[in-house]
Amino acid sequence: MKNINRGSALALFPLLVFVALFIGTGIAAQDFSAMPITVALFISIIVAMVLKPKERLNEKISILTKGAGRENIMLMVLIFLLAGAFSQVAENMGAVESTVNLGLSLLPSNLLLVGLFIICCFISISMGTSTGTVVALVPIAIGIAEQTELPLALAIATVIGGAMFGDNLSVISDTTIVSTQSQEVRMVDKFKTNFFIVLPGALVTIVILWFITSGQSTTPPTDLEFNLIKVLPYLAVLAIALMGVNVLIVLIGGTVFAGLIGLFDGSYTFTSLVAAAGEGIGNMQNIAIIAVLIGGLIALIEHYGGIDYLLHFITSRIRSKKGAEFGIAALVSATDLSTANNTISIIITGPLAKDIADEYGVDRRKSASLLDIFAAAFQGLIPYGGQMLAAAGLAAISPVAIIPYSIYPVTLLICGIIAILIGFPRRQTSK
Repeated sequence: MKNINRGSALALFPLLVFVALFIGTGIAAQDFSAMPITVALFISIIVAMVLKPKERLNEKISILTKGAGRENIMLMVLIFLLAGAFSQVAENMGAVESTVNLGLSLLPSNLLLVGLFIICCFISISMGTSTGTVVALVPIAIGIAEQTELPLALAIATVIGGAMFGDNLSVISDTTIVSTQSQEVRMVDKFKTNFFIVLPGALVTIVILWFITSGQSTTPPTDLEFNLIKVLPYLAVLAIALMGVNVLIVLIGGTVFAGLIGLFDGSYTFTSLVAAAGEGIGNMQNIAIIAVLIGGLIALIEHYGGIDYLLHFITSRIRSKKGAEFGIAALVSATDLSTANNTISIIITGPLAKDIADEYGVDRRKSASLLDIFAAAFQGLIPYGGQMLAAAGLAAISPVAIIPYSIYPVTLLICGIIAILIGFPRRQTSK
């Protein structure tokens, strides 16, 4: 093992301030949205600026801005904005509604919950947002629960599980973008590695849902209108991305394709199309700013020796490649529990995970998958996560009531652990 600078534990203080502000305010206010992440980050950056008083302020500002403007951060920002444009243009054109209704109309009445899970998986993969999927499909889950004897919490948990499946795999998901960019791997390669790890979890979830609902009498929803043409943008983006085409080209092409369909069927005028694209870009501005600020904060922490300290702390306890993979999983899991945001947790831990992967010969496709898998699993389980809070709010139930029915996040977590224990998939280290 190469020699690693022991670094400085004090350098991590700004990061601890960020976590304490976010979690502490959420607990005190009983609302984890009470402290905006951007405000917590600015305060943490100010703390980092005054942490080493002997160093010149201008030098610290230079480090901050260079870290915030790194090539991978800027590429991440561009992808975020284009993903927002595509998602909003497709949704406003009616693609989400048509896709959902198409799926439900094809399902037998005794498989509504199984079908709902599968539809959620596809919608989330297509939209690239678990929260958007939750908001779009929870009303359908409520309707299914009302027409059956199934618990409402089970129907809601099914939506969240499907949303996390797609969020974990989608080529336009911010978590996928962050994990692949931080590990410097292609999205298509991460998708293939990730897919074969999590597929058994999805299949087990389907079997469990079928077993739970097999004896229930259900009434299929009626008046489900859909247009097959409006499903095409999602299918096209998914197919082209899996062919290995540059993600920027995929997103631009998908947005144009969805826009043209909307123009031809009358869903859009030119001005409303442009407005939809602008709205989608605007929706992603916050996460883009967060990525830039975290990039700058991590650069300061790295300059002070915080990354070296963490790397030494973790690697000093790692004795094998398998231990390195568990270290990456534990790091992103703890960060997600602290920040209640799987994207932010991957942004924070991604650079360190790459160093650990390189040090111990972990395939970067595997490290990218582990980051996304464990962040998604815990995000789907914590009652103060955005997806859980959004679903619980729409269904007017406690998020804690949903947790016992969170089947897929648990199977996802188990799949990630098994993949580490058995060394799956067995591939050569990605260069």
